[in-house]
Amino acid sequence: MTFDAILIAGPTASGKSAAALALAEHLGGVVINADSMQVYAEAPILTAQPDVGSRARAPHLLYGHVPACELYSVGRYADDARRALDEARALKRLPIFVGGTGLYFMALEEGLASIPPIPSTIREAARALLDAIGVEALHARLAERDPQTASGLRPTDPQRTLRAWEVLQATGRPLVAWQNVPAEPVLKDLRLARLLLDPPRPALRAAIAARFEAMIDAGGLDEARALEGLDPALPAAKLLGLRPLQALAAGRLTRQAAIAEAVIATRQFAKRQMTWFRGRMAHYAWLDPADGNIIAQFDKIIA
Repeated sequence: MTFDAILIAGPTASGKSAAALALAEHLGGVVINADSMQVYAEAPILTAQPDVGSRARAPHLLYGHVPACELYSVGRYADDARRALDEARALKRLPIFVGGTGLYFMALEEGLASIPPIPSTIREAARALLDAIGVEALHARLAERDPQTASGLRPTDPQRTLRAWEVLQATGRPLVAWQNVPAEPVLKDLRLARLLLDPPRPALRAAIAARFEAMIDAGGLDEARALEGLDPALPAAKLLGLRPLQALAAGRLTRQAAIAEAVIATRQFAKRQMTWFRGRMAHYAWLDPADGNIIAQFDKIIA
């Protein structure tokens, strides 16, 4: 069977990047990021982006191309993914999308709302309002004017509340109204191979812990220190392990305590990812990365 693109999903630390690279070398592919944290330029270690050696073995796109100070959205990702798809085709290579962000895979396969760009003046005014009154008060204002969208948001979620307020201010329409009219999928009409890595829970927990140890030793602490003062409403501020590692850099936590806190948060995140995958990606071929060679498993699936 011939495919136009491959999708590889899985929880954090499941070995997705290594699997994508192996298939890229095997099939003549280009690896395209589908993870919302690996887009940020200032945190290649903390977000486990492919290293220089991996990038030398196969082309990699959409890694570290966004400043952490920017409010990067799934809509921007869809636009970037379309350009990456065109670049893969120009290189005559098979596009291999890999990551753990469910909404990115929805944009690739199903399409998401095509919301007009928010003018910078409205974005700045909305951010200033959030800073002045706080997220719960902004959520209350949103609920007065757009109760439907507000009812689906936690009053303590600054990123999504701010986004809904910006859209309402810029377009005069509720965010949910835009979301009910999805754009075309990035991969519309393409033949897709869909893989999902599902490692045993003990193996995943061990991998998460080992990775944080390695991140600190590789310079992750410097990255965390450099991101001090980042606006907490920005997506990059939710980078896994960022706050405990910043506390370690400042001497507020011991190395052992910082790693323990980061590992717990990451395990909880992985659990939420798996809940999403079970609910939305049951049609993928679920693979155990510890169960032999990923190439052999892939070849068996497509045979």
